[in-house]
Amino acid sequence: MKSTFSKQNYYLFLGGLALIVLGYLLMMGGGSADPNVFNPAIFDAQRITIAPVVCVLGFVGIIVGIMWRPKQNQETSK
Repeated sequence: MKSTFSKQNYYLFLGGLALIVLGYLLMMGGGSADPNVFNPAIFDAQRITIAPVVCVLGFVGIIVGIMWRPKQNQETSK
């Protein structure tokens, strides 16, 4: 039985998933032990810019992994 996805599709899907996890890990932190003290670390470029871009790239990677079709040779398409 032939699978809908190839090995390359699964690699792209797992790469996208890893990027999403990395993006959420980059967003973590910046809290304060004392809730009455403001910590400006929550507004770092890492949490405001880099992490969301990494997450979006991960979602794009998953979409590409689902939509990817391997190229077929001339001989197999006849």
